[in-house]
Amino acid sequence: MIRTLSGASFRAAGAAQPGLLKDARRQIHSTYDVAVVGGGIVGLATARELILRHPALSFILLEKEKELAVHQSGHNSGVIHSGIYYTPGSLKARLCVRGATLAYEYCDKKGLPYKRCGKLIVAVEQEEVPRLKALYERGVKNNVRDLSIIDAKEIREREPYCRGIMALDSPYTGIVDWRLVALQYGKDFVEAGGEVVTDCEVNDISASSESPPGSAEGMKYPIEIRDKKGNKVRCRYVLTCGGLYSDRLSQISGCSREPRIVPFRGDYLVLRPEKHYLVKGNIYPVPDPRFPFLGVHFTPRMDGSIWLGPNAVLAFKREGYRVYDFNARDFVDALSFRGPSGVRAQALDRAGNLVDDFVFDGGVGEVGSRVLHVRNAPSPAATSSLAIGEMIADEVESRFAL
Repeated sequence: MIRTLSGASFRAAGAAQPGLLKDARRQIHSTYDVAVVGGGIVGLATARELILRHPALSFILLEKEKELAVHQSGHNSGVIHSGIYYTPGSLKARLCVRGATLAYEYCDKKGLPYKRCGKLIVAVEQEEVPRLKALYERGVKNNVRDLSIIDAKEIREREPYCRGIMALDSPYTGIVDWRLVALQYGKDFVEAGGEVVTDCEVNDISASSESPPGSAEGMKYPIEIRDKKGNKVRCRYVLTCGGLYSDRLSQISGCSREPRIVPFRGDYLVLRPEKHYLVKGNIYPVPDPRFPFLGVHFTPRMDGSIWLGPNAVLAFKREGYRVYDFNARDFVDALSFRGPSGVRAQALDRAGNLVDDFVFDGGVGEVGSRVLHVRNAPSPAATSSLAIGEMIADEVESRFAL
């Protein structure tokens, strides 16, 4: 266990949990069976799943920020998706449908608040009706619960201020604070015996240096992870769930940088509080097949606010949540890679095509054969997080014979 770290607070389920989270402001050096790099919702869900499956192994999770789940996991619409949109039989469809069920069950078990407020996908033009009916058929094939087609009168009954000629009603869609959920995953991981280290930005994953005389540490723990402060952890295997930095984490371990990450910022508008009565649940347009995302929509939030968005604009910094946030390296990366315009944060292949499915890879040799990189975990990753955690854990077990 890491004994030299200073204590920090761990917040889950809305309350402080002192002493469960640690940071790397002091030197660290220890050994583990598996190190997970990335404290977002996918990394936390997977670390939780792995330690629950393998309680006899030692696990550590390393996060570059001072708190967990502060980026994509804490900057999203907060929707629990039901799985309507995705190609029947695809990983995205299966993981979303299973993930939604697991998410509701998990929130009930842990006492985490959510609202099953439903969603309407509304056709406002006659030309949208065939696409709406096709979505219904797709949702039925995906085993989405309780879907139905409703008419204009029923739309007004559910959303009095919404007008449309036909809508797809998905009552199983909900909202939740996904960061709260992610923090609870982290709490489960720590309570099961895992270590969480924050303020630890990994900048090198390489073969361990030689062990001291008489020690077999280098042979047993052949991978060394270093952060920018010079702290290091030795381990047998590494799993990276770096989100916006997945390409760079792969590169520093000697693996391929493809697919590359090009960041785009999605901006939302917020309804004035006195206008909240206009929207009861999620209201979405019928997706336009010319574009790869779901369109601008109304989304109620757990804090009572109502969001309208998102748009999609090029971000000049990978964690650029404000209009003028700028990072020169991220800007050059974005502009030097050929890809489509008008797309939010997205993995792109060498030809500039959208990568729409899950991508896992490692490499060869002493380091690459012991590293698994989660290169792309496409939306809806938060809804699917527990199911994704199961799938990644299966992949880890298969590759590393845990």
